[in-house]
Amino acid sequence: MSVHGKATLRLLDKADKQIRALPRPVKGAIYDFQYRFRENPATPGLQFKRLQGHDLLYSARVTSDYRALILHAGDNDYILVGVRARQDVYDNLDRFRTQINEVTGAIEFLEIVPSTEIDAQPPETAAVPVAAPEPESAPPSRPTAPANAPDTPQSMFAHIGAEGLRELGVTEVLIPSAMAVDSEETLLRLIKYAPSMTEEVLLALADGKGFDEVLEQITRPVAVPEPVDTSDFGAALRRPATRVSTEDTDLQDAIEDPFNRWKVFLHPAQRKLVRRSYKGPARVSGGPGTGKTIVALHRVKYLVEQLPPAKRKQVLLTTFTTNLVADLRKRLLELGGQELVDRVDIVNIDKLASRIVTEAALGGRRRRINDLQATDEWRDMLVELGETSWDAEFLSAEWNQVILGQGIATRSGYFRARRAGRGQRISRAQRARIWELVERFTMRLNEKGVWTYRQVAETAARVKAEQAAKIEENRRREEEHGAVFLHRQEQSWAGLRYDYEHIVVDEAQDLSPAHWTLLRAMVAERDDDIFLVGDTHQRIYDNHVSLSSLGVNIRGRSSRLTLSYRTTRQILGSAMRLLGDESWDDMDDQSDDLAGYRSVLTGPPLRFLAAATPEEELDTVAEVVSGWHRRYGDEAAVAVAAPTKSMVGEVQRRLLAAGLRSVTIGSDAAEDSGSVHVGTLHRFKGLEYRHVLIAGAADGIIPRAAVTRLRDADPLRYRRELQKARSLLFVAATRARDALVIAWSGTPSPFLPQDTESVSSAQGGGTIDGALFAPDNAMF
Repeated sequence: MSVHGKATLRLLDKADKQIRALPRPVKGAIYDFQYRFRENPATPGLQFKRLQGHDLLYSARVTSDYRALILHAGDNDYILVGVRARQDVYDNLDRFRTQINEVTGAIEFLEIVPSTEIDAQPPETAAVPVAAPEPESAPPSRPTAPANAPDTPQSMFAHIGAEGLRELGVTEVLIPSAMAVDSEETLLRLIKYAPSMTEEVLLALADGKGFDEVLEQITRPVAVPEPVDTSDFGAALRRPATRVSTEDTDLQDAIEDPFNRWKVFLHPAQRKLVRRSYKGPARVSGGPGTGKTIVALHRVKYLVEQLPPAKRKQVLLTTFTTNLVADLRKRLLELGGQELVDRVDIVNIDKLASRIVTEAALGGRRRRINDLQATDEWRDMLVELGETSWDAEFLSAEWNQVILGQGIATRSGYFRARRAGRGQRISRAQRARIWELVERFTMRLNEKGVWTYRQVAETAARVKAEQAAKIEENRRREEEHGAVFLHRQEQSWAGLRYDYEHIVVDEAQDLSPAHWTLLRAMVAERDDDIFLVGDTHQRIYDNHVSLSSLGVNIRGRSSRLTLSYRTTRQILGSAMRLLGDESWDDMDDQSDDLAGYRSVLTGPPLRFLAAATPEEELDTVAEVVSGWHRRYGDEAAVAVAAPTKSMVGEVQRRLLAAGLRSVTIGSDAAEDSGSVHVGTLHRFKGLEYRHVLIAGAADGIIPRAAVTRLRDADPLRYRRELQKARSLLFVAATRARDALVIAWSGTPSPFLPQDTESVSSAQGGGTIDGALFAPDNAMF
C-alpha cells in the first residue's frame, strides 16, 4: 500500500494498559512516534509495512527494538492497537487477531496465547490466554459447547453457557476459556487484555448479575440490529462500540495514567447520550466516577458545534459547588480549546443569580450569607422570641424549600402551598404561625443588610420568569398580528430573547427549587433545552425537588451510567454498603438506585482502623499518610477527610508534627500536589485522589448526635438527615482511586459494617466485612 500525506492515528481502548507496562524510554518514544506518523506514515524512518499473513495489520518503527502494531481502518484512518518488542512481532505473527465483534460490530484486537504459555510471557505482553489454541490459519469457529470447556458447577459461567456468552457479545475465540473459569484469579488473568466488551460482560456476570440484566445494561445499548459485515473495518470504526481516542487526542494522557482513560475514550453508552436529540429536558444519572461530568462536557461541545457562530455565549454550563466551576472550565478548554470556551458561559449557579440581581439593580448593597449562617440567624431569633415550638433547622428548610422554592409571596399562598416530602404535617394555625416567623426573619435580615443565597436565587428566578412571560407574549402577538402591530409601549419587548440556546447542569442533585425555576426561565421550552447530570446518592445539601413540578419534564428522557472509571471494584463495593438499605429519589417523585453500578478496575480492599482515643486516632492518621508518602512520594496524591472543621485543624497539626506538609481544601480545590490535602467531608465533592483517609467516622459524629432526637418527633426528616449523612460519607469514600482507609476512635459510626466493633486497636488485625484489616506496616 502506498501512503502519503497526513493520517489520523487513534488509540484502541485497552492498548494503553499494555503500553504502560513498557520501559519508560519506549513510552517516551511513542509520544514522538505518534506525531511523526500523523504527519506522514510513509516517512522512511517509520518503516511502515504490512505484516505477513495479515490484510490490515501493519507495523511501524518506534525504536530500534520496538514496533507499533497499527490497524488500517480505511482511507487515512489508523488505529494503534499495541507496541511490542520487535522480535516478538515477527516471531508471533500467527497469534495476532484483528476482528469485528458480530454482536456489537466493534473492532477488537487480540494476541492469542495458549494458557500453558501465559505465565512465561514478559509483563509487557498483552496476551490473552485461551483454553485451547486453534489451528494457525483457521477462522474463529462458533461451537455451541466446546468439548474442552467443562460445563460443570466449578465453572463460574456454567449457568450462562457458551451460547449465552455468545449472545452477550463475548469474543468468540475466548468463549472456551470463559467457560473454563473457576476462580476470580483465573477470570482476572483472562480479562486483563481481553476486549472491553468481553471484560465488562464477564465481570458483571461474576458480580452476580443475571443474563437478562447484563443483556439490558451492557450488551443491548451497543448491539448492532442488522447483520455485521466482519470485513468492513471502516464501518466498524464509526460504531459507538469501537472505543478509540479521538483523532486529535494526545496519547500521553491515556498512556500515563490508567484513570485518565475516561478522558480519552467515550464509552459507547456515553457517546450515544452525548449525540442524541431530545424532545425537551433530559437527565443522565449514575454513581461516582461513571463519567457524568465528561458526558456533560462533551454534550456542551456537541451543542455548540450545532449552533451558528454568534457574539454572545449561547450555552450555559453551571453547577452548584464553587470549586467545580474552575475544573469544568479547565476540562472544557482541554476538550475543545479557547474557541469552544468563548462560546460557553461557565458559572456557578449562585454567581449567575447574583449577576442577574445586580444587573436588575435589586438588593442594593446587601451582603450575602450562606445556609449555615442563615440557620444561625434563625436560631438566634427563636431564642430572642422564646419560641420553642419549632427548631431553626426545620424553619430554615421550610423557608428555603417551600416558600422561596415556590416563590410564595403571600400568607394565603403559603396556606395553599404543596409540601410534598417535607415530612411533618402542619395545620392551618401552624402555617399561620410559621408565616409570622418568616416575616419577622426577613425583616431581621433586611435590618442587618444581608440576604441569603436562596433569596438571591428566588429574586433572580422572578426577574427571569417575568422576562420569559414577556418574550412569550411578544411571540404570540407577532404570530397573530405581525411585528408592525405591536403597541408603542410594547416596543421595549421586541429586543428581548432568552439568555441561552441550551443549558447543561452538572451535579444537578445539589440545585434548589429556586435554581431550577431560574434555569427554566432562561431557555425556551424546545428540543435539547436542558441537559442535566447528577446522582441523588451524592446529595449532600437539603435540596429536594420535583423537576416536573418546576417545569423541567424529564420523564421518558432519563438514562443511567453504570460503569465506574475512577473507583476500584473493591472500594466501590464497600462504599455502596455505606449507603445502607435506604430508598433514594430520582428528583422527580420516583425512586432511584445504583443497580448495575460496577467497575473494571481492581485494587486493595477498603481498610478500617479503630483507635481507643482521639489522640491514638490522630497518631494512626499520621502513620498511614506517612506510609503512603514513603512508598509513592509526591505522586501519592493523598487526602484526609474529616467531619468537622476543628478536626481538620487537629489532623493538620498532627501531620505537621510528623514532618508532612498539608493544605486545606477551600472553596477552590488546592493545587499543591506535593502536600496532603485536608478538608471537611463537604469539600470533597467533585475531587479525586489516589489515596483517601476518612477520619472521625465515629458514632455521634457521623451522623451527628442531634439527628437521633428527630427519630420520633419527625420520622421523615430523621430519614432525610440520615440519608444526607450517608451520602456525605459515600461521596468522600468514592473520591479514592487506589486506596481507602476509614478511621475512628471509640464506637464506630452505625453506617460502617457492624462487626467493626470487634476491632479494638489500630495495632491489631483481622477481617471486617470481607475487607483486609492489617497493622500499619502491612498496609503499604
